[in-house]
Amino acid sequence: MNAWLVAAAALVFVTGLAHSWLGELMVFRQLRDGGVVPSGGAPVLRGFQTRILWASWHLVTVLAWAFAALLLWLAQPAARAASGGVVEGIAAAALTAGAGLVLWSNRSRHPAWIALLATAALVLMSQR
Repeated sequence: MNAWLVAAAALVFVTGLAHSWLGELMVFRQLRDGGVVPSGGAPVLRGFQTRILWASWHLVTVLAWAFAALLLWLAQPAARAASGGVVEGIAAAALTAGAGLVLWSNRSRHPAWIALLATAALVLMSQR
């Protein structure tokens, strides 16, 4: 197995876990009216908007975990040989674009850009 891709998979999995856990702790706890899915909101958000924001928030985690599974699969020699570097390139580009988006949108105050960029670097290192 390619250790770089295993490390990238682990990092993106932990990033997804931290995203959901910290989001629940720091954002959605205050919007919850007793149920699992929050329905309260600030004066600018309606209940539906709060619920879709919650679902979208956790969708990021689901997709991060799917990405982790893909990277873990790709760490296997046969899968890596079959991809010809294409999947790695797409993954690195997507992670770098995500890091740039988070960095730009939050003026570097949100640490997710670091984890995304580090994961992209690990994926690129796997191609050496």
